[in-house]
Amino acid sequence: MPIPAPPGHISAEWGDSAWASDVVSDVIAGATPPVRRILDRSLGGSRPTRDEIETLFRARGREVEAIAWTADRLRSEVVGETVTYVVNRNINYTNVCTYKCRFCAFSKGPRSLDLRGAPYLMSVEDVVRMASEASDRGATEVCLQGGIHPDFTGDFYLELVERIKAALPGMHIHGFTPLEVWQGAETLGISVLDYLERLRDAGLGTLPGTAAEILDDRVRVHLCPDKITTAEWADVMMIAHERGLRSTATVMFGHIDDPTAWADHFEVLRIIQRRTGGFTEFVPLPFVHMGAPIYLQGNSRKGPTWDEVVLMHAVARIAFDGLIPNIQASWVKLGLDGARRLLDAGCNDLGGTLMGESITRSAGATHGQEMTVERFEDLIRSAGKVPARRTTLYETMPGLSTAVGRSE
Repeated sequence: MPIPAPPGHISAEWGDSAWASDVVSDVIAGATPPVRRILDRSLGGSRPTRDEIETLFRARGREVEAIAWTADRLRSEVVGETVTYVVNRNINYTNVCTYKCRFCAFSKGPRSLDLRGAPYLMSVEDVVRMASEASDRGATEVCLQGGIHPDFTGDFYLELVERIKAALPGMHIHGFTPLEVWQGAETLGISVLDYLERLRDAGLGTLPGTAAEILDDRVRVHLCPDKITTAEWADVMMIAHERGLRSTATVMFGHIDDPTAWADHFEVLRIIQRRTGGFTEFVPLPFVHMGAPIYLQGNSRKGPTWDEVVLMHAVARIAFDGLIPNIQASWVKLGLDGARRLLDAGCNDLGGTLMGESITRSAGATHGQEMTVERFEDLIRSAGKVPARRTTLYETMPGLSTAVGRSE
């Protein structure tokens, strides 16, 4: 059964939340003894256990403030007051997909069966052109993701990488989820390891950590029943990391999941990171419900509450302390004000400029498809932090420039 949706969802009036970021250190004293013990140990350098993570996720009221404050202390110790961003472009090359993920409002079936808008498939030439346009605007990264088109084989992904690198040798290609990698290897009849090595040798730089959704198969069987399993997702990531391809890590939350699933998800990521060290950042993605089939069928929540959003980012900082140094607030999902608030709850990164984003917009979000460097830096300064432009791998770059995505 889906979790009943409490009032005050992020997709509704979350901006008026009473949660405040300007808390003081003694706020921990307002937490219950179990939560207080976990937070005290975390500040002393001891990461919470899996069960303690679940306890933190079940916090409410003043405990949420205490957890956010603790996360912010850890953030300050790990990365200081710097908040980063990357100048990039998202290229969603097709919305045709053979998979039936019940949360997805982006993918389309065959044209004759489609009821949610026109399917499209970009040519390789169009993708290279968009990457070149991004480069001309100062982007250092292109992010390649799309549906699993029925005509795709692993050669399609290889050709995309090869053609972009031929045209733009210096462009970092951040592309292909574990699902795309798994499907690409399957269609070519080779192992995931061999296929990842071919992608790497063609010029792939890193992988996005999407297609994770919730790494708990009791939820996945209802949310994305024909997608790769938790173990398959983890295997692709570990092989990628061991072959020198680092990745992000994500979670999508606020649908039919619960704190038990969130804690299990975090534990899977911690196991991988202890083994490989390959995750560069963790990106929580609040479920956007408006166009999602599972919500329209009456089988999911309307996304997470604001307290749950704060907890997901703050608990991540605490749970991944010493493992994953960067916690991102997704401005596309949260809006600018929501992302800014989370800079006081453990987050130190705002993601990318994007220059066009289709997937979240298809689900009904209205926070925009592009961000300028100027707006990023103004937002970061308004939160009392220091802006820094970065590469995909978190190397610092020169910041604000009229040549890079600046508004007129």
